Amino acid sequence: MAKSLLRSSAVISTMTMASRVLGLLRDIFLARYFDTTVTDPFFAALRIPNTLRRFFGEGGFANAFVPVFSATKTEHPDKLKDLLRNTSGTLFTILLVITILGMVFSGAIVSLVAYGLNDKPQQFILASDMLRIMFPYILLISLTAMCGGVLNTHGQFGVPAFTPVLLNVAIIAACLWHYLPGQGAMVDPLILAWAVLLGGVAQLALQLPFLWRLGLLVRPKWGWKHSGVRRIMKLMVPTLFGSSVGQLTILVNTFLASLLATGSISWLYYSDRLVEFPIALIGVALGTVILPKLSALNADDNPKAFFETLDWSLTWGLLIGSAASMGLFVLAPTILLTLFYGGHFSDYDVMMTTMSLRAYAFGAFFWILVKVLAPAFYSRHDTKTPVKAGLVAMGCNIVLALILSQYWAHVGLAGASALSALINVAILVWLLHGEGVKLLSRVWKFLIQIVLANGAMASMLVYLQGDWALWLAESFWWRIGHLFLLVGCGILTYVLALRLLGVRWNQLRLGK
Repeated sequence: MAKSLLRSSAVISTMTMASRVLGLLRDIFLARYFDTTVTDPFFAALRIPNTLRRFFGEGGFANAFVPVFSATKTEHPDKLKDLLRNTSGTLFTILLVITILGMVFSGAIVSLVAYGLNDKPQQFILASDMLRIMFPYILLISLTAMCGGVLNTHGQFGVPAFTPVLLNVAIIAACLWHYLPGQGAMVDPLILAWAVLLGGVAQLALQLPFLWRLGLLVRPKWGWKHSGVRRIMKLMVPTLFGSSVGQLTILVNTFLASLLATGSISWLYYSDRLVEFPIALIGVALGTVILPKLSALNADDNPKAFFETLDWSLTWGLLIGSAASMGLFVLAPTILLTLFYGGHFSDYDVMMTTMSLRAYAFGAFFWILVKVLAPAFYSRHDTKTPVKAGLVAMGCNIVLALILSQYWAHVGLAGASALSALINVAILVWLLHGEGVKLLSRVWKFLIQIVLANGAMASMLVYLQGDWALWLAESFWWRIGHLFLLVGCGILTYVLALRLLGVRWNQLRLGK
């Protein structure tokens, strides 16, 4: 069983990493081949199906569907097809209605989500047309998520994990259309919207043969009153409420960014995408590892080991998360120059994105800690408290965004997100402390050492990086090589500094 879980986890991790790398490559092509007058409308329009995808796709619906489907498979296997038939039919019908309404009222939706585009007529029309083309994606991707849940329940993890790669491939292919003879500047920007739609079709089409092999490719049927469907809908409500916190914040930032200078939506998008890497690789990884451990310790009523495990994960979150955030902050301009500079992404775009990336980098550290602290609640079957903390942080984010964007434009929006992450961490720590979960007992021992080591690493990187404007004249491969060299030197400096300051590996082991 352990080997099977490890193998499945490795498959999912590998495919997820492949998807993220291709996602980064996709963003590089978008930045270089399309001007911000195109990417701003595209990213604004894409926010809507992406938000709905979180609700009906891999977010709320998937988290509610899989437990019910899995339980039916175990307890009433003879009713499995009937559940799938009614669930798929109900989901399809609801989303078909939403899709039709979304396509008809695409202009009104764009006005609501990105109001500032109303003052930029060409961008508004482009965003409306793109949204009209992309809206069926929510129908396709939600059905894909349901198919993925069915396959996962039957022990097939590779195909669902690989599926997101297809969307990135479709958008990359649309960008590479520039290379074809006679294309270039004449390429219709709507090709990006068609690529998203094609990606959705490909994702669903990939899964259907595997459902057929399992004998579960059934004809959909409307089944609103079906007991299994009702059970899924009931489970969806709290998950939808929880996922809406982060999505509402994103939509508010998109709305406010649309009121700012052209390029603001794109600068924030590229910054956010880069910040997602350390959050996923550090925060999500630590949270995933400690959740089952904390759950077991809570079930065994072992508070001492529970606190030690949580403190251990918090120590590692501080140790690695602070270094990742500091590195991202210092190396922001050279990272952007290496990955995005060229074509339509000018040195001005580099400068503007650098400012928002540095603000987001400050917040990345706290988002990592949120991912580490949340399992302390989930492991004790408390899913409401993190949502409440997220709601307070979201409210603060909106207020801060309204204020700070008046003074620092898109950088103010990124700064508001970072400050709201800090508030979220403070609330979670305070609530845990109030419940008797004493944190930071072992963290305080390393705090000064971590701060000094980060200072040493930052100083070294600033010295080696030099004036980023000098990088403009260098070739792409020169920038790639020197960026890897900087990252390597930064890691080495940080590790050596920790060593010289007295931090030893044995001190960081659980139970020490």
